[in-house]
Parts: sequence; C-alpha cells; structure tokens
Amino acid sequence: MLRRALGLSRDAERRPREMLSVMGESVVLRDKRPEDMPDDYEWRCDPELSRLDATRPMQMAYSDYRRYAREEMEYRGRHSRRFAIDTRDGVHIGNCMYYDVDERRGQAELGIMIGDRGYWGRGYGSDAVETLLYHIFTSTGLSRVYLHTLVWNDRARRSFARAGFTEVRPVRRSGMDFIRMEVTRPEWERRLASREAAAPAAGADRAAAPGTVRFGGGGVEPVG
Repeated sequence: MLRRALGLSRDAERRPREMLSVMGESVVLRDKRPEDMPDDYEWRCDPELSRLDATRPMQMAYSDYRRYAREEMEYRGRHSRRFAIDTRDGVHIGNCMYYDVDERRGQAELGIMIGDRGYWGRGYGSDAVETLLYHIFTSTGLSRVYLHTLVWNDRARRSFARAGFTEVRPVRRSGMDFIRMEVTRPEWERRLASREAAAPAAGADRAAAPGTVRFGGGGVEPVG
C-alpha cells in the first residue's frame, strides 16, 4: 500500500547509497535528506505552486507526509532520481528529478520546482536544469530528456529554452494543455562545446560548474 502511495516500483530497493551532489554555477543539486521535509511539505500544500505544477495541493497531515517521505528516501528505484536544489551557500530553494526512465528508448522526463519565491526570476531554475542535464548526459546512457510545461506558463517555457530545450508539440492530458519540450544528447553536446569554446581560459569557476561532483565526505571528482 505504501509503495503504491509513493509511486515506488517493484524493483525499488531499500539500501544505503553514497550521497551525491552536483555543483552548478549558482546551485548545488544533492540527494534528498529528512531535513528537507518541512520545506517540501509547505511547497506541496501551496495552491499557487500546485497550479504551476499542474496538480492539487497536498491535503494529508504533516505527520503522514513525513512517514511517506522517509519511505521515498529509503527506497532506490531504477526509474527515477530526485535531488534537492540548494544555493551555493546551502539554502534549500526547490527540488528536481528525472523519472519514467525508459532504458530501451534511452529517455526520461524531467521535472523541477523552485519553491522559494525569493529565488524566482533570478536564473536559479535554468541553472538547476542545466546542471541536472549535465549529470544525466555524463553519468547515464540516456540520449533524450523531455518535459511537459503548461502552455500558459511563459516564464517556465523561457527558462527551459535557456537551458537548451526546444518545443516539440502541444499535448492535452487530464483536461490541461501542455507543451512538450526536449533536448537530445547530440544537441546538448554541441551546446556544451560551444559554451566551452566561448568561455575564457581563466574562467576557473565556470570550468568547474556544472560538472563538479562530490561524493559523501570524500574528495571531488570532475565528470566528463
């Protein structure tokens, strides 16, 4: 019952795993932790955020949510990966994930929410998406990442376009109108090569982000 409520697949495993964080220009993506729960609960109960996410505000009590969220963190499935979005100075401002991983087709869907309104319109969302794409295309075999955003959400559409997504087609589902956007590995590689060629040789901070991955309490491992 609990697995069904959390959307956990039968192949989800409860096992310890090395904690991962991926550094971008202005954000750090890291594995979810129990201390994220108060923020997550507040954001999922927020009517405006729910409307932007094409869902309904959460109705369950916080005590029930904590129990479900702990189970979700303990189970590791093959078909999704969730991250918290922190600023570089450690403020938790949102969450992102890739899910519905289809290994045969080499694709997955991407989702993101910047829950802290103080960070809207400041480039944090675009950087989080770019950093997540870097992680996906350098650490998995996926060749396509897609998403669905509401037709009327112009701010989100512009943000995804800045991160390299292109609009593919309209999609109607659950009585709502979405735009499907996607980016392929070759498109992402060309974009990355172009940006690296344009970056100044002395731009050490840019060269390290995105693409710096930290594991647990260990050292730093450059990816790619």
